[in-house]
Formats: sequence, structure tokens, C-alpha cells
Amino acid sequence: QVQLVESGGELVQAGGSLRLSCAASTRTNSTYNMGWFRQAPGKEREFVAAIRWRGDSTYYADSVKGRFTISRDNAKNTVYLQMNSLKPEDTAVYYCAAKEGSLTYSSRNNARSYNFWGQGIQVTVSS
Repeated sequence: QVQLVESGGELVQAGGSLRLSCAASTRTNSTYNMGWFRQAPGKEREFVAAIRWRGDSTYYADSVKGRFTISRDNAKNTVYLQMNSLKPEDTAVYYCAAKEGSLTYSSRNNARSYNFWGQGIQVTVSS
């Protein structure tokens, strides 16, 4: 089992920046591929970004490409999501997730392919 705890969410003005962190409970975090998802009220959970366990490959949803950056520090068992140029439409609960197995084209943006989830953290962007 891997327990994930997100932090860093808060209220921010449009155009601002936030960095979310996701701390894993075990050292096995270094062998898991990791992802960030988000869910806005009344909408389905959607893929935001993913990173391979080595940290050598990253993937992004088109809606955040160029504004968000996913990274990881395996020594600290932590994954980060740096969010810049935030927009009101980025408002959502953000979830960190860990995935066993490889990040394939069809699996990396599919929430059902991830095995462990954090409790989620609110990010609110005001206009």
C-alpha cells in the first residue's frame, strides 16, 4: 500500500502560481509512476500530468501544457506540480495518484489505471 498526501492548495488570483506537493508514505514511491488529476464541481475527474518513476519523461494535458510542470524527488518520496499562469478554469480538487506498471499512451491519462490515490486538495483561482 502507498499512502499519498497532497498539500499546497489555496486560493490564488488569476495569473498567479502555486506548487502542489504529494508526499508518499513508503520508499516504493521511487518505483511508481505518478500522476496528477483534477475534478471540478459537476465534472469528471481529468488528467493533468504524469511522470515516469525515473523522472525522465513527463506528460501533460493540452489544457495545462506550457503552464504546469510535474517533477519528483525520489529521495524525499515527493512529487510536485508547479502551476503558473493560473486561470479560473483551473479551479478544482487536485489529486495525486500512483501507478504500478508502465505509463503507456493509453494508460497514463486514464484514472482507472492508477492504483493509489491521495485525498485531494482544493485549488481555487479567482478572476
